[in-house]
Amino acid sequence: MSDEVVVDCTPSGAGWTCHVTVRGTSATTTHEVTVGAVDLGRLDPDAPDPTDLVGRSFAFLLEREPNTSILRRFDVTIIGGYFPDWERSIRG
Repeated sequence: MSDEVVVDCTPSGAGWTCHVTVRGTSATTTHEVTVGAVDLGRLDPDAPDPTDLVGRSFAFLLEREPNTSILRRFDVTIIGGYFPDWERSIRG
C-alpha cells in the first residue's frame, strides 16, 4: 500500500499556504507548506496554484523517507537544501 497525499492550498500573502495530509502505512501526518509566488513561477511557471507542485514534492520526499520524518512546517524551497536533486526532479 502506498501513501495517500492530499494537498489543499490557499492564497496567503505573496504566495500560498498548503495543508498536506499524508496517510502512510503506519501513521497519518499533517504538514503546512508555504510556497511563494516567485518560487511557483520558477518551479512550475504554467501552474495557477502550487497544488500539483506540492503534491509532486511530497511524492519525491516519500520515495526517500517515511512521512513521519518529513518536517511539519516548511517552505517548499527548503527541500533542495536536504535533497539537491529535488528541483531538477520535480521540473522534469
